[in-house]
Amino acid sequence: MLRPGATIGILGGGQLGRMMAMAAAQLGYRCHIYAPEGESVAAEVSAQFTCADWHDAQALAEFAQGCDVVTWEFENVPVAPLAMIEGKLRPHPRALEVAQDRLNEKRFVEDLGGRPAPFAEIDSADDLELALERIGAPGILKTRREGYDGKGQWRVNSAHEAEGLNVHEGGFVYEGFVHFEAEFSVILVRTADGEVRFWDSAQNVHDGGILATSTLPAAPVIEAQVPAARAFAAQVAEALGYVGVLALEFFATAEGPVFNEMAPRVHNSGHWTIEGAETSQFENHIRAICGLPLGSTALAGRLVEMRNLIGGDALDIAPILADPVNHLHLYGKAEARGGRKMGHVTKVVR
Repeated sequence: MLRPGATIGILGGGQLGRMMAMAAAQLGYRCHIYAPEGESVAAEVSAQFTCADWHDAQALAEFAQGCDVVTWEFENVPVAPLAMIEGKLRPHPRALEVAQDRLNEKRFVEDLGGRPAPFAEIDSADDLELALERIGAPGILKTRREGYDGKGQWRVNSAHEAEGLNVHEGGFVYEGFVHFEAEFSVILVRTADGEVRFWDSAQNVHDGGILATSTLPAAPVIEAQVPAARAFAAQVAEALGYVGVLALEFFATAEGPVFNEMAPRVHNSGHWTIEGAETSQFENHIRAICGLPLGSTALAGRLVEMRNLIGGDALDIAPILADPVNHLHLYGKAEARGGRKMGHVTKVVR
């Protein structure tokens, strides 16, 4: 068990790190942020900040030396430099290796008996043509690495549309379109000794590839598929030897849950847990990586809705605060650009 007053290192300086650091402070821990960007909303609420490149071996080693445990808030942290600090990392970086490559992630899921959308590796125009013949259209062409909130993705409605896409440099995956009734996520927390707890699964609605709302309780079609999705999520966590919070997104279909993607970190669709659950995803992540007993994941209200504040949505907060059931979280970002997550608001009806 990590003693109060110890230092938790967080790789990445965004809003997830900010909320993790705030949860850690509540439990008596100090946080040290490591990120290459000079502007860090996580550093604003943390005790220390190292601004250095991911590949700066000396800076990374000095950072880790001053930390008792290290975690991350951003799944695109390069894996290779982490080898020197692997012993302090929770979860193990193998989770990053899987999640950073969409093709490897889908193969990993299939190997465990999960069901992703039909997919094909794309390294050339010929590969895309063959994929369209085998899987059909519409579908989505995605970069294998990076890309989030709808970035690095192109909908392909026909073979004719595919002709205009530049895939000659490779590094893509094509996914067949999934006909689904709803989207949901399974968020769990796992300790080093294998204890697993789940939060209730929220029904997620996306707008332009960005999560718009997460609502509980979810629709009956989701509730019926949660047990199977949870069982598979626990299997993923076990296979990875995972410690901390892990999120898996699913499509609820007529044939059962279809895996969409995995996030080896605290997740946007779990932000509602700060006020809507007995223990938030952020606090339980800190508890797990520090070897503390987990807190209850039970719902704290009968109705919960989290809404992301995107761009200019965060500029007019008075109407939000005027509603007594709303809980506002702004991330401290300086510029309200279009498509940028500026904060969220959670409504809890008890």
